[in-house]
Amino acid sequence: MKKGNEAGSRLVWSSENGRHCPGCGSPVAACRCRELQERPAGDGIVRVRRETKGRGGKTVTVVTGIPLADDQLKTLAGELKRRCGSGGTLKDGVVEIQGDHAELLVAELAKRGYRVKRAGG
Repeated sequence: MKKGNEAGSRLVWSSENGRHCPGCGSPVAACRCRELQERPAGDGIVRVRRETKGRGGKTVTVVTGIPLADDQLKTLAGELKRRCGSGGTLKDGVVEIQGDHAELLVAELAKRGYRVKRAGG
């Protein structure tokens, strides 16, 4: 008989451990599926665009396509936020910086050796 964490198991909840990951069958607290997933490779171009939709009229500069691991990306996001002098966040490999800093970010990322394009209008 198969246990809950063996391959091929359809266990999604148990009274002992609670919810289980549908991918690996481990308890959600011990699941490492998300860490093992890699983002799509992309085309090697970092894109910088300005967004206002769904943000209550606030402007946010969005940077996508940076080819770095999560820990390095977190460090770079912090450095970019400090360079712009504003707040921001890192969500699923996308850096969001509060305010319209597209030109500054394009110049900064190009200086760091990335191929950068200004996306959007």
